[in-house]
Amino acid sequence: TDQGIKNMDPVRAGELAGSDPDYSIRDLYNAIAKKEFPSWTLKVQIMTFEQAEKVPYNPFDLTKIWPQADFPLLPVGRMVLDRNPSNYFAEVEQAAFAPSHLVPGIEPSPDKMLQARLFAYGDTHRHRVGANYLMLPVNCPYRVATRNYQRDGPMNSTDNQGGAPNYFPNSFSGPKECPFARKLQNSPMPPSGNIDRYESGDDDNFSQATVFYRRVLDDGGRRRLINNIIDHLRNASPF
Repeated sequence: TDQGIKNMDPVRAGELAGSDPDYSIRDLYNAIAKKEFPSWTLKVQIMTFEQAEKVPYNPFDLTKIWPQADFPLLPVGRMVLDRNPSNYFAEVEQAAFAPSHLVPGIEPSPDKMLQARLFAYGDTHRHRVGANYLMLPVNCPYRVATRNYQRDGPMNSTDNQGGAPNYFPNSFSGPKECPFARKLQNSPMPPSGNIDRYESGDDDNFSQATVFYRRVLDDGGRRRLINNIIDHLRNASPF
């Protein structure tokens, strides 16, 4: 974030959740309305296949980090929110983001949580918004007409692609596989080691947490972390 980080005490957050649940949304809306546009700088870290094989931790474990000293942050872009939605339902509540929406040339990593989310998000959107959620203006290409073999279903808001066939192959000039997509079928990330089971007993789950607690957090951050852990564990059953 380009705005800096400002933390809120959990007690105060709990109070606002009951008395002013729109606190964060209103703060964002008002900032954009006053042309105090919030922004975020996108940065990436790059690790080669060879480095991934040698690091002393699982680089695709979402509980781990890639130390910036070894893999520095590289700025690639900046996102600026410069317009409030004209209709909150149409542009926000119907929006259907998913980690499976990838541009050509970028593919998912072996992160096991990500692997589950690739299909779970789409299932959720179909349940929440409807089978044809990709036809909604907020979710479809801006200036490109989609041609595929998906037809019918509730809330179909298009011409249902007219009388075009819904089977492949066909003799009616229906859409065909993109030649470029064929080149992307083989993953550039070759599998290594066992791919049919996952042993985590020898994973180092403490070194990075120790560094984070002792060197990254300040006194206030450590205090908030302890309070948050206590707040979540206090309702645990004493087995």
